[in-house]
Amino acid sequence: MSAIRILPDNLVNKIAAGEVIERPASVVKELLENSIDAGAHRLRVEVEAGGKRLMRVSDDGCGMSHDDAVLAFERHATSKLRTPEDLLAIATLGFRGEALPSIASVSRVVLETRPAEAKVGTRVEIHGGKMLAVKEVGCAPGTQVEVRTLFTNVPARRKFLRSDTTELGHVASLVTHYALAHPEISFALQSGTHTILEAAPVVSLPERLYQVLGRALLDELVDIGQVRATLPATTPDTWFAPEAMEPEPPGEILARGFVSRPEVQKASSNTIYIFVNRRLVRDRILLNALREAYRHVLPGRAYPMALLFLELPAREVDVNVHPQKIEVRFRHQGFIYDFVQQAARQALAAARPLARFPTAQPERARTAAWAAPPASVPQAVRLESEAPPVEAFELEPARLPPRAQRLPFSAPAPVAASAAAAVLPTAAELAGLKPLGQVSNSFIVAVNESGLWLVDQHVAHERVLFEGHRRARQAGAVEGQRLLTPVLVELSPQQRVVWEQLQEELEANGFELDSIGARTVAVKAAPAGIAASGIERLLGEIFDTVEKEARQVSLQALQHQIAATVSCHAAIKVNMPLTPDKMQWLLGELGKTENPATCPHGRPIVLHYSLRDIQRAFQRI
Repeated sequence: MSAIRILPDNLVNKIAAGEVIERPASVVKELLENSIDAGAHRLRVEVEAGGKRLMRVSDDGCGMSHDDAVLAFERHATSKLRTPEDLLAIATLGFRGEALPSIASVSRVVLETRPAEAKVGTRVEIHGGKMLAVKEVGCAPGTQVEVRTLFTNVPARRKFLRSDTTELGHVASLVTHYALAHPEISFALQSGTHTILEAAPVVSLPERLYQVLGRALLDELVDIGQVRATLPATTPDTWFAPEAMEPEPPGEILARGFVSRPEVQKASSNTIYIFVNRRLVRDRILLNALREAYRHVLPGRAYPMALLFLELPAREVDVNVHPQKIEVRFRHQGFIYDFVQQAARQALAAARPLARFPTAQPERARTAAWAAPPASVPQAVRLESEAPPVEAFELEPARLPPRAQRLPFSAPAPVAASAAAAVLPTAAELAGLKPLGQVSNSFIVAVNESGLWLVDQHVAHERVLFEGHRRARQAGAVEGQRLLTPVLVELSPQQRVVWEQLQEELEANGFELDSIGARTVAVKAAPAGIAASGIERLLGEIFDTVEKEARQVSLQALQHQIAATVSCHAAIKVNMPLTPDKMQWLLGELGKTENPATCPHGRPIVLHYSLRDIQRAFQRI
């Protein structure tokens, strides 16, 4: 008996579904792309239970005839490819012919469709890949696809789906992205009785940005305008093409969209949205190009926000490299990299970023960036330092043991028992610190018997507030302050979903928020120490920071993220003069914390220059 056999069609379709359909958002993506390819002007998405129970996508596109509606559920049946040469210039969002049969193989699907010229439409019902009924139906022109009980016949896949709110967040994010890419199309997203997104057609991208994401976010962005460049000429032997093809004339690439201002810092790359010929992609080449443009503008661990649209000839990009069509490959990757980097840098130059040093350096060399005039691109200048002499010293983060191993802050400093105390500072070395003053009204200079200490006043206060906030949260007694006038905050569709998930936790952290519209909340109370003018930005940072974590980690981790963000906003700022009493108080409170070495985000709080280092520098030893 042969060990190799042909797989049955139902199993082949389920395997294909495993490649194409990961979660409800994957279904919505495929259906939305089909609707856009069909020339729809109005798109409506309805979901229940985050899409696990129901997804319904309706459009007013061209619709399908009876025969096409049935044939659409056959594998590799598509209206978008005819010849092998068509693969070299794919201009549609969908083209594989796998979406509908893959979806139908793992759910219950009902399709209703009618071309505008037809008097009646067609209704097709499929359950688990089996066609149950095909009949005529009265329906509006266009197409409606209803998908119920996703993975109903694949329970092993269904159990890996996340909570309803998490899956809804993925759907909301997807619909928002395609709404941004197609401002000329009307988009609506409904979850049960809640309207998450409703965007009427507009003329320009800035209008759609304002409509979908709100004024506050739009104010954080810089318009890159329209940047054009001529692509290098391509000969057939540098790209997959029939040998008979003639050398192709150079095409043109256009970039438009927005990048964030230099002062905007995000915790992850989740706020970078890139579209290639209006297709949402995740491309490492383009992500790296954007990060390189911000190399001397943002700290190493921070990310910018970007909404970038690239338009180039379809033959210049291969979209057939991933089953879900989320990755692409360019003919001229190096050229595209330089082009995107240059476009972002020009926008940043117009925003006049200030020169700054990176917060972390992998080597001893110092790096600086010049603030270029608006007409030019900022040029980075690297200043290579000479190798330090053997006896040179460096400031280094102080390594402190846990609070249980440390003496009270007010205890006198004992004499070190061994040389090891000089290598690993003990808690006693923090005792008796005497503040001498500030450097640039940002860093406290203090001394004790062990040497010289520099304390970052902002992150020191952040650590004090963070641990106090965590203790109060665990005791259920976080102090909130009522606002004289409620602060109105406009949320993006994704933020709205996250807020509904975190509403109880936000209230436990001192917030009081009420919904007063589809996407607007009124903040009536906020944690103590937060100014009313900073509440909108604080909430935005909380939502952006915890959006990913809220889907994947524990409540304790979420509480950590919220407490860290609130503490950062409430803490003493840099460039703030402090009285000697205030400095002494801050040093005392820092000594009482569980971890006085780093802030909640991992940055060092204190730098130590030991007495031995001082003596060595003056050649005393």
